[in-house]
Amino acid sequence: MRQLPPGTRALRSFEAAGRHLNFTRAADELGLTPAAVSHQIKEMEEQLGLVLFTRNSRSMQLTPAGSVLLEATAEALGLLRA
Repeated sequence: MRQLPPGTRALRSFEAAGRHLNFTRAADELGLTPAAVSHQIKEMEEQLGLVLFTRNSRSMQLTPAGSVLLEATAEALGLLRA
């Protein structure tokens, strides 16, 4: 059975995390815990078969695939909000 694409909650978490480059700030914005945001991003990465962020102990960056997805996600969420 084919997996469904990420839901809007996961996409909102990804978009906020991508803008802030920080799960804690994204979680604060969305009213979630940082662990919930991290879990949603991990599930997205598994569903898509892509690494969206590179992480180390003090920072995180979008991968090239993450940058492309962030741009598309921000545009799509903007259209949904309009």
